[in-house]
Order: sequence, then C-alpha cells, then structure tokens
Amino acid sequence: METRTAGPSGETGRTGRTGRTAKRGVLGRLSWGLADQAVSSMTNFAVGAFVARSLGVTAFGVFSLAWLTYGVVLNVSRGLATDPLMVRFSGVPEPVWRTAAGRSSGAALAVGSTLGALCLLVGLGLGGDVGTAFACLGVALPALLLQDSRRFAFFAAGAGRKAFTNDLVQGVALVPAMVVAARVGTVAAFVLAWGAAAALAAGYGFLQSGIRPRVTEARGWIREQRDLGSRYLVENVSLSGAGQLRAYGLGAIAGVGAVGAVRGAELLLGPFLALLMGLSLVTVAEAARVLRQESHRLGRFCFLLGGGQAGAALLWGAALLLMPDRAGELVLGDVWHSASRLIVPATLGVAGAGLGSGAATGLRALAAARRSLRCQLFASACYLGGGLGGAAAAGTVGSAWGVATATACGSAVWWLQLRAALREHHRAPAPAPEPAPAPAPAPEPSHDIPEVRTP
Repeated sequence: METRTAGPSGETGRTGRTGRTAKRGVLGRLSWGLADQAVSSMTNFAVGAFVARSLGVTAFGVFSLAWLTYGVVLNVSRGLATDPLMVRFSGVPEPVWRTAAGRSSGAALAVGSTLGALCLLVGLGLGGDVGTAFACLGVALPALLLQDSRRFAFFAAGAGRKAFTNDLVQGVALVPAMVVAARVGTVAAFVLAWGAAAALAAGYGFLQSGIRPRVTEARGWIREQRDLGSRYLVENVSLSGAGQLRAYGLGAIAGVGAVGAVRGAELLLGPFLALLMGLSLVTVAEAARVLRQESHRLGRFCFLLGGGQAGAALLWGAALLLMPDRAGELVLGDVWHSASRLIVPATLGVAGAGLGSGAATGLRALAAARRSLRCQLFASACYLGGGLGGAAAAGTVGSAWGVATATACGSAVWWLQLRAALREHHRAPAPAPEPAPAPAPAPEPSHDIPEVRTP
C-alpha cells in the first residue's frame, strides 16, 4: 500500500517506489538467509552421512558426542557474543558495525579458546577414542566459533551474500578435508578436518570484511552486553538442554526405539525446519528495521511472520500424510512405519513453534531480553514436561502429542509477552536521536537493534 503525503507532484510516486524498493530489499535479505541455511544444512547432513558410512555405528556415536558438545558450546557463544550483536548492531552505520563486529568476534574466539582448552583437558583425562575426540574438538572450537560469528556479523550488516559465500567456502573445503580424514579412518581425523575447514572459512571472512577479532576486548564486550547476553545464554542453553533431556527420558521410559521414531519424524520435517532456521537468520534484523522505521507495524510484521510459518508447516505436514509408504520407506527404511504415526502431532508441534517464533522475533527486536528469557524458560519446561509426561502416559505417540500441546502453550505465552512489550514501547517517550558509540549497551527500554539467529 502506498503512503500519500502532501507535497509537490511526483512525491507520492517516489514514496511508492521507495516502498517497493524496501520490500525488494527485505525479500533479497530473506532469500540470502534461506540460501545460507540451505548450504549449512546440506553441509551438516553430508558430514554426518559421510562420517557414519566411513566409521560405522560405534565410531559415529563417538563423533556424535563431539558434535552435540559443539552444539552446546555454540549456544554459549551465540548468547554471549553474537546474539547481542544482532539485537543491537543490525542496520547501524558501517563504522559502528565494524567496531561491534570486531569485538563480538573477539568474544566468540575467546569463548572458543576457553571452552576449547577445557575440552582438551577433559579429553586428555578421559583417554581412549572418546577422550581423543574431545581433545581434537578442543583444538577445533576456536575456529568453529569464529567462523559462526563471521556469518552472523554479515547478516547484521544486511550482507547475506557474504555469509552465504563464507559457508560455501567451508563446505567446499570440507570435501578434500573429509577425503583425507577417511583415509586416516579415525574420529579424531574427522573432527580435525571439520575444524580445518572452519578455520579456512574464518580466514576468508577476514578477507571479506577486513575485520580482525578483538580478543583483548572480549571481556569488555561480554560485560557491556551482559543485560542481554546473560539472558540469551540461559535461553539458548535451556532450549537445547530440554531437547536432549527429552530424548534421554524418552529412551528410559519407552526404549531406544521410541527415540529413533521421534528422530525419524524430525527428519521428515527436516527440510521445513531448515527453512525456518534460514528465516531466523534474518527475521530479527528485519524486525528491528521495522521497529526503527515504522514501529507501529512491528506487531503486524510478527503476526504475518509467525502465521506464515505455521501455515507452511501445516501444508508440509499434509504433504507428508499423502506420501506413499513406498516413498517413505525409501527415505527412512524400516523407521518409516513408526515415524509415520507421529506426523500429525509432530507437524502441529512445528506449527506451534513457528507461530511462537513470530512473537519471539518481535521480543528480540525490542531487546526485551527479560521477557524473552521468561518465555523461553516456560516453553522449555513445557516441552520437557509434555514430552516426558506424554511418554509415561502413552509411549511414543503420547510424547509427540505432549510436545505438540506444550508448543501451543509456549506460543500463547510468547504472544502475550510481545503484546505487553509493544504496549510498553508505545507508551515510552521517544528518545532523542543521537549517535551512540558502539561499545555502549543500550538499556532495554530504548530498544536498540536486532539479531540474526540462530540456531
């Protein structure tokens, strides 16, 4: 819809062209987010499949332990380093962004080095294949976290093309690295190959941006962003932790086969989940731009975002229900028959999560970290309680329905909190425009800038 304003002839047309240009910009950034996530997801899938085929089930289990540990460390790094960057420094002037990106990547590198040293010590203490894998993960962590911080910094600047190229470089570098690792034939070789490809991509990120990680300012960055970082840290870890605990609890209650069935259903929804993850890389940044330019449109933007994701999830689930058994067996083999029973509740759960993510995006853009943390803790507790309570009552299917119910409850809380946050924002007096220095953390009521996510 074009906005008509009083003025000389032709001004209305210019306004309309400006609006169309802005929409094309949003679509372009969303497209690069999806493309980047597609590369990242395909790379992760290819690595997992190649390692599994090369090492066998036991060694692949050891590699998976290292992979899961990396996921936890990654959530720590994002909470402390890159989430605050996305919330407060998306769409800012380039000099401000460059300073913040250098300090944020320095914080990510410091987290990787610190926790990497811990993994190295634990690995040396454990010994054996598991210990060796953890020791090698400790060596690889700094490069892995630095590369991840690069892609987030590019999305904060609206340069999704550079993030896509950086992930593509890592994916291409992984090909020869994995071939060499396969010739060695050990878990340690694959972990080091994975880290080497990340190091190459992180170095290429320096060539793309010319920004060095400021490790000496890592402590200052974490301290200045602690009002957001500490809450995002708890939020991120609670999200991944709830999923892991549900898997362990489901296996104890209903058996390991139940975990396999749930994982099979998740794989069926995998392409759609990759789509959601790709959108999450840019939606917070876009919401922050909406907040800065037309704050009254933020609620509508979040509603369309969440509703669109929920609707797309339902369409994907309907397509899965129409999938012939032969096609399902081709994808999942014997797991298809148990996983297909979970398609309906799994789809409803993803739809509920997609609807709630629209509100979560708005809270991130508003920098309402306290409300966001409250919602995430509630949603994680519901997820864990619903998944385990359902499993105790009705096995695997009961767990799936319990999670679907939990995500619906969590989504409702996200939207109630966003509604309250929007009211507070509209009641607050508009701050006088003044350029803030990059290191200065903005208090929550000032609603600085957005993030690009992650997970």
